[in-house]
Amino acid sequence: MTSTHLAATVLDSLALLAADRATGALSSERGTFFLSAGGVTHVDSPLSPDLGVLLTGSGVVDALGWHEALEEAGADRRVGRQLVDSGRLAAGALELCHLGALFDAAYFALGAVGRPPRFRPGAAHWLGAVRSVAVDTVVRESRRRRDRLQLIWPEPDLDSAPLVRVPDAATGALPVRRRRILAQVDGVRTAAEIAATLACRTYPTLVELRRLAADGLVTATSRATGPAPAGLPPQAAPQQEPDTALLRRLRDALEAL
Repeated sequence: MTSTHLAATVLDSLALLAADRATGALSSERGTFFLSAGGVTHVDSPLSPDLGVLLTGSGVVDALGWHEALEEAGADRRVGRQLVDSGRLAAGALELCHLGALFDAAYFALGAVGRPPRFRPGAAHWLGAVRSVAVDTVVRESRRRRDRLQLIWPEPDLDSAPLVRVPDAATGALPVRRRRILAQVDGVRTAAEIAATLACRTYPTLVELRRLAADGLVTATSRATGPAPAGLPPQAAPQQEPDTALLRRLRDALEAL
């Protein structure tokens, strides 16, 4: 399938690619979906820290070991396998971190509203195969995240705009994670930049930032970095893939981190 056969939106294009069991990379201005036989194997987005930032920033993998894995296996697109085989990372930890980064980036990448997406047949991510996730599962998870964030605080510009503390607002007793995130709000950093600074995943960071906004402590500046993730249309009676239960358990574990 070439870009001339794609739909106008990322969401519709993903559905077509999944139906065709396509392999390659679907790119928009907000991210890139990598697919293999119609399943999503990885997602990159400039609005979400990548796996390397999360692993090295948190100390799960030291920076030297990460760069060595990139040099030794990046060209062969098997960096994930190299991390496991070299003993730098357990296979279960890689899968957990990979899924977290995938779903975080997909939340933003699905919201692309600019130029039509482009598809590069056969393109693969340098990380290599870790786990493939059905397109419907990725879309449902992004919808669930959007809905939860809307319940906490209904202003989506917090997801992409530089954030500022509300002057003279009393912070009171905040949970440790929320206090650490609030300390990074400086009128310049976006949610993604705060997450990268703290080596935290984007979605839990967004949850805490929206809670801070609901408490009257944080607001978005007018200098947004781009449109907020677009609303996903309702989905009627989705069918459950065989791995849905496993993904739900992984999701719960990721949100508990």
